[in-house]
Parts: sequence; C-alpha cells; structure tokens
Amino acid sequence: MAQEVTNFARFYALFNKLPYDGDREDFKKSIVQQYTWNRTDSLREMTSKEYEACCAALEKLTGQDEWRQKLRDELRRRRSACLKLMQKLGIDTSDWARINDFCRNPRIAGKPFSQITSDELEELAVKLRSIGRKGGLKPKKEEVKQSGIAFYIPIDPSAPKC
Repeated sequence: MAQEVTNFARFYALFNKLPYDGDREDFKKSIVQQYTWNRTDSLREMTSKEYEACCAALEKLTGQDEWRQKLRDELRRRRSACLKLMQKLGIDTSDWARINDFCRNPRIAGKPFSQITSDELEELAVKLRSIGRKGGLKPKKEEVKQSGIAFYIPIDPSAPKC
C-alpha cells in the first residue's frame, strides 16, 4: 500500500500542545491506534481519512477548531464588507470574473479576490471607502474608431511654387 499522508506537520503541531507527562512516543502510538482501529501504530500507515479524523479530534482537544472558526468568521465578515463596498461603487458582485479583474489592478489589491488575506481585506475596505468618498469609479472612455478612408491629392509638378 502506498503512503497516503506524507506531511505530518498538522499532527505534530497539535500533538505537542497536548498535556502528557509520560512517554510521548507511547502516547503518540496509542492515539494512532485509536484512530486506525488498532490496525497500526504508525503515522505513515494511516489513510488520509484516518489522519483527517485524528487531526480534527486533536484540534477539538486543543481548542484549535474554535480558533480556526473565528478566523474563518472574521475572513467572511471582511469579504462581505468589501463586496458590499464594491457593489456601491457599481461593480457587478454577482460576476466573480469582474470582481477578480477589479482586485487584480495593482492600485486596488494586485491579486484575485480569493487570495486576499484578512489584513489585506481591511486595507482594501479603506481604499474602497476612499474611492466612494472621492466620487466613485470613473467610467472608461469609449475609443472613437475612425474609418479607414484615405484621401489622395494629386500634385501637379508643373504648378507654380509659392
């Protein structure tokens, strides 16, 4: 069987936060056995589902799930605020392509909306409020297309010069 999980950083970060005075290696093996139904005591032999269930349970034990949820809620709140401000400026917020094009502008955020961090969203909200106070976004000027007509004026070489 090929190894399904190759990065154990999440497990060890959570495992090191657990209080335990005895042998840490035996404690780790007992946790792994519990989530593999005594199939193995090795992290390398865990399936991805078993690893995910184990880490989720460790997050609950250490309080990390509440912390992650708070971060998600904060990110969702800031995204919502920015989308409302964009809507006030006349950007169609039902079209993600337009939102991303707007945010990719280096003067706005320089990256797609989904990649903007929580702190950057706060800065973006400040920029959007400032744009709103200054009169909003300026409409793009329509380029006037000229017809491709060329005029030829014949010049008489024998005509008198002025």
